[in-house]
Amino acid sequence: MDHETFFREELDGLRREGRYRVFADLERQAGRFPRATYHGEGGPREITVWCSNDYLGMGQHPAVLAAMHEAIERCGAGAGGTRNIGGTNHYHVLLEQELADLHGKEAALLFNSGYMSNWASLGTLASRIPGCVVLTDALNHASMIEGIRHSRADKVVFAHNDPDDLRRKLQAIDPRRPKLLAFESVYSMDGDIAPIAAFCDLAEEFGAMTYIDEVHAVGLYGPRGGGVSERDGLASRLTVIEGTLAKAFGVMGGYITGSAALCDYVRSFASGFIFSTSLPPALAAGALASVRHLKASQTERAGQQDRVAAVRARLDAAGIPHMPNPSHIVPVMVGDPVLCKRISDELLERFDIYVQPINYPTVPRGTERLRITPSPLHADADIEALVGALAAIWGQVGLRRAA
Repeated sequence: MDHETFFREELDGLRREGRYRVFADLERQAGRFPRATYHGEGGPREITVWCSNDYLGMGQHPAVLAAMHEAIERCGAGAGGTRNIGGTNHYHVLLEQELADLHGKEAALLFNSGYMSNWASLGTLASRIPGCVVLTDALNHASMIEGIRHSRADKVVFAHNDPDDLRRKLQAIDPRRPKLLAFESVYSMDGDIAPIAAFCDLAEEFGAMTYIDEVHAVGLYGPRGGGVSERDGLASRLTVIEGTLAKAFGVMGGYITGSAALCDYVRSFASGFIFSTSLPPALAAGALASVRHLKASQTERAGQQDRVAAVRARLDAAGIPHMPNPSHIVPVMVGDPVLCKRISDELLERFDIYVQPINYPTVPRGTERLRITPSPLHADADIEALVGALAAIWGQVGLRRAA
């Protein structure tokens, strides 16, 4: 077999379908977010980023940067290995305590990414609990899917955010078998929010553990940034609350929170935790500062919601179709992979605006979209520039306006 030809032909297929992923060469500008320097073919130029998952701009917050500078001066660059082999730093301990408190749980456990926290935790729990059946939402993140697949446990998929379908699936399972219900609070592509209370009701009725991914909610919802589960007063009813230290907290890393025994169990049995290099002290220190700040400050959350409302109002006025939802994510619907990529390219090349195209397999075919994430740092002028650019391109590519 000619492996190189195979690779090239597969990549050419992605390009024909408009699904080939191009990573924009961006250089973030600390203190000037959402501005960034784009290094393109014509040389570097300044652009405005509209699709960053640094939802609140905490990646440039002075308290976060100061904590990271202090930690790197005190502790150096790396952690020294895995948590077992010299890699547990005092910042890790403090951060785990802070995260446990954030979610009202006994303990927390850090990972080096949210992908790893889902993959390792779900894979360990589902594989090692004898006879476990995992009930998984149809639109769960790839990290959850891969963790469950890796566990080789029996899996039952229920319709996205559908308590009635979940009930039917639970009723069909032997009541003596252990059950683990896994779902996300905020689905990051559509921005819809799970019926957490209804899921908890069913889990309690059928004796299932609950595992909620709050990656796109921690820092953003609740009086202290504990996510949708904190906002709705449901954290105590959830077995495991998983989150990220990127996105709203603006740094890097993942974590789970739960009972002391559960977190210790994952710590002791999850190979993805045991054999992964731990977070550098500076990252843990920055995340710690960010979590502490967002526990006390409402300014960033309120600012983001104001900007989300402003973007939606201007899109409506311009007739640009966007998916309604109760969250901070604004999906602008295109419905064609080639056009979606073309619009993204034109926004960048003609208007110095970066919005990533979202195509299959991230979303189903026919639902391709631009995923806009307004931050509290996007000014009115930024919103006008974005909507004006979209309106100019929309007519040129022949897409229909919203009624």
